Amino acid sequence: MQSSSPPIPVSSSPAHSRQPALAALTLGAIGVVYGDIGTSPLYAFREALAQTGTDGISRPEILGVLSLALWALIVVVTLKYVLFLSRMDNNGEGGVLSLMALAQRATDGRWPIVLLLGATGAAMFYGDAIITPALSVLSAVEGLRTIPGFGGMSEPVILGLSLGILAALFAFQAKGTAGIASLFGPVCLVWFGALAALGLWHIILAPDVLAAFNPLHAITFVTTNGLTGLFVLGAVFLTVTGAEALIADMGHFGRQPIQLGWLTLVWPALSLNYLGQGAMSLQALATAQASGESLANADWFFLMAPDALRAPLVILATLATVIASQAVITGAYSLTHQAIALGLLPRLTIRQTSAHQIGQIYMPAVNWLLFAGVVALVFGFRSSSAMAAAYGIAVTGTMVVTTCLAFVIAWKYWGWNRVWAGAVIAPFLALDLFFFGANMLRVTEGGWVPLVVAAIMGMVILTWLKGRKAAVARTAEHGAAMEEIAQALAQRPPARIEGTAVFLTQNLDIAPAALLHNLKHNKALHRLSILLKVETVTRPWVDPADRLAIDRIDDNFVRVRLHYGYLDRIDVPSDLARSQGLLDRSGGTSFFVGRSAIRFATKPVLPRWMTVIYMTLHRNAADPTAWFAIPPNRVVELGSQIEL
Repeated sequence: MQSSSPPIPVSSSPAHSRQPALAALTLGAIGVVYGDIGTSPLYAFREALAQTGTDGISRPEILGVLSLALWALIVVVTLKYVLFLSRMDNNGEGGVLSLMALAQRATDGRWPIVLLLGATGAAMFYGDAIITPALSVLSAVEGLRTIPGFGGMSEPVILGLSLGILAALFAFQAKGTAGIASLFGPVCLVWFGALAALGLWHIILAPDVLAAFNPLHAITFVTTNGLTGLFVLGAVFLTVTGAEALIADMGHFGRQPIQLGWLTLVWPALSLNYLGQGAMSLQALATAQASGESLANADWFFLMAPDALRAPLVILATLATVIASQAVITGAYSLTHQAIALGLLPRLTIRQTSAHQIGQIYMPAVNWLLFAGVVALVFGFRSSSAMAAAYGIAVTGTMVVTTCLAFVIAWKYWGWNRVWAGAVIAPFLALDLFFFGANMLRVTEGGWVPLVVAAIMGMVILTWLKGRKAAVARTAEHGAAMEEIAQALAQRPPARIEGTAVFLTQNLDIAPAALLHNLKHNKALHRLSILLKVETVTRPWVDPADRLAIDRIDDNFVRVRLHYGYLDRIDVPSDLARSQGLLDRSGGTSFFVGRSAIRFATKPVLPRWMTVIYMTLHRNAADPTAWFAIPPNRVVELGSQIEL
């Protein structure tokens, strides 16, 4: 899961204030980073036991599943993410696209495989983003059935309550979460405290469950249960879903608070709770065997609580799942914003929901597409157990991509020997592929959902990349060289008008169509014409003093490059104004934007279906003037046509 949250201000005062700042950041990380993995106990152990067979649950199966869960937390989360991958930050930022950008920088953008891996990871994330809210909220609401007197609650009521909560959550996004984000940490702190307390209580009642720490139980279970063992392994992976948020949110909280939150609270609380669920199932097994019956699977998490505390636990679980869903929704905004900046997706409308926190954004198109996907999942699967099979593939796919990018970074960016880097990465990659393969066995049970979502997003990304490349090439093919235009105008100057004209372009060597149209129809040239190209670099941030690069063609024309990081807020007028004397303030500044319409060419450069998709994406892209923060009253739009 890729999540996003407003950064908590870090004090720059002396050392005595660092501890409160670290405590605040750690609390914030607990509320945002660990929401997804923190709600896994609601369904992970139950679903893993459900895969052990229909002939009743045995003691070796309970200890085997529990051992797999405990060691998945140790190896995948603690060793791989907390201790290793958290060190692979792109100027403090993490996440699959940040890793892609770092790998691109390390390879000078010459390896197409890096772009392919990043696009695949981003596409996989969207499958995760629609499953997380649906599965987590539905599993919490299903806990109502464990409350005495509510056992007969019908499926339509459960679905209705779940959809009501989800609808309210998505509708609330437009207002922003800055006002309530401060509650996420305290609520999750209570949640993890409850997980630990419930687990510890049952461990005391059945301390023999601690034998699950012996990895032989996990190894024996997988090696002796054949195909069933692989199905269980796929379900066990539900215990670590959300681990990728550890690196995705490093830019908001920093490595130390995230590591501290995991090692001191989240990991112990999760381990204690899974052990508690295992202890309760062992007790239930002993009771069933004493009466000569087989043990049936149950909703172990909610049954751990006494009857009197069951209702408060359901409420607390619902709050925790809402927070986990909020994290993945804002994570979808953050990832989409990065993908747009890195050129993987067309521009979409972005609304700032906080005047003080740049990380607080709202993207209407992303929000309502996610909601539509969530509603379809809830109605399509109708229970958290049916939906669980769809969850693992998206997450394991993203983890495989992340591990592959980690190898490139260790080799090319850190400068490790290729063999040494491979030796370190290979065990993690083998484990990821093992989990991915185990989850692929459940494609027909629902695992096809994230694959379809990823395939659709992958097609959109591929079409946008190829379409943009073809459009730029076609423009260059039919365009006029800027040097030649400048020389011709210097020899036969047209009428001049005061002020500065800024022409936004993607190719500084070709005369922008808007410039040629302006000369053709208005027969006039501004005192200074600036050809401006806005470029996104592979770093998250670029210092404002280093953004502007100027290349003067002659007295009439200037080429300007504006460099932004993929997380920078773009403000073209303000950054152009940093160059003293570049803008003619006496005559004002006008921004000329070319509005190109895509048409079918006689000899197409793209398959027709791809051209149709690209035309749709291009036509519905957000207004570039808003993206570049250009005041609308200073914009002149001139149309042109590009044949693909």
